[in-house]
Amino acid sequence: MITFEDVTKRYRDGTVAVDGLSLEASTGAITVFVGPSGCGKTTSLRMINRMIDATSGRITLDGQDVREIDPPTLRRGIGYVIQQAGLFPHRKIVDNVATVPYLLGWSKKKARSRAMELLELVGLDPALAGRFPFQLSGGQQQRVGVARALAADPPVLLMDEPFSAVDPIVRASLQDELLRLQLELRKTIVFVTHDIDEAVKLGDTVAVMRVGGRLAQMAGPATLLTEPADDFVREFLGRDRGIRRLSFISAKEMRLSPSPSDLVIDEDGRALGWRTADGLAAYGTFNPETDSLRVALDAALLSPNGTAVAVDEEGRVRGVAGRDSIDKLLGEYAPPATGPAPGGSGGGSSSGAGDSEGAPA
Repeated sequence: MITFEDVTKRYRDGTVAVDGLSLEASTGAITVFVGPSGCGKTTSLRMINRMIDATSGRITLDGQDVREIDPPTLRRGIGYVIQQAGLFPHRKIVDNVATVPYLLGWSKKKARSRAMELLELVGLDPALAGRFPFQLSGGQQQRVGVARALAADPPVLLMDEPFSAVDPIVRASLQDELLRLQLELRKTIVFVTHDIDEAVKLGDTVAVMRVGGRLAQMAGPATLLTEPADDFVREFLGRDRGIRRLSFISAKEMRLSPSPSDLVIDEDGRALGWRTADGLAAYGTFNPETDSLRVALDAALLSPNGTAVAVDEEGRVRGVAGRDSIDKLLGEYAPPATGPAPGGSGGGSSSGAGDSEGAPA
């Protein structure tokens, strides 16, 4: 566990980058620091491995103050991934990955063997091991950066906006890869991003920070979306936070109907399109076993008749979900009204539950 206890970072010119930060990053979970530019999220991350030292307060790693650990020793035990990978351009990929094992005194054979294992683990072709960084795409370089951070099997992984320099398709792929790796490795990960969609997708816990380095709210993604602590958090989450919340509702709860006659299906059971007067029209699909209600809603919007096609892992049609079943499930998860009840004089607040977790404005 990583613990911040009233941590402040003040520079010589009087600038306060982090102000009285107190929080815990749980062991074996992904904690995401998110917020606008200037909120101190990267500074907070870099204080964990002492790339920057705190002015006051205390940061502990499994109960030990990081200031009591020699910085090089501390850093060799913490994986670190940054934007654009930060690979050594003159070293082959296999030797980039083996950097920390070399520093730890591993033999070249052992270090390279570990590097080859990790290249496969992060989804890279082992044939890339003999290439140089400039010969790889941006997404491949980021995977190498993750492999290098994992080379000595550190219990802690720090990731500073590692996917922000790649295109949206590659970024989504890298996010999925990180979640897959985490299911297998269960590292303690602290991840920095300015993208709220990335934060709620990856984080077991999300810490929203406000400009000036103060904690606004810390909660699980679903709680954060339904119970923002104050107006700052609410605005940062955006007007579409209700749509984001659908990502945490399983589509398997949706009632499916048999496939209608106007859905054309081939002999293998896969959809070809909706039959219309102008030919076959596009359709949207979702897998009820693995996808969220947000994916199902998107599939319905992609179909000309508002009907989403449910498929299995092999892409075979299992049924359809029409607007009625989607609307019914949406209604079941609609947040309760927070204003005064008709004819009543009272009322509750939807944000009060989150106030105890945030720093004062």
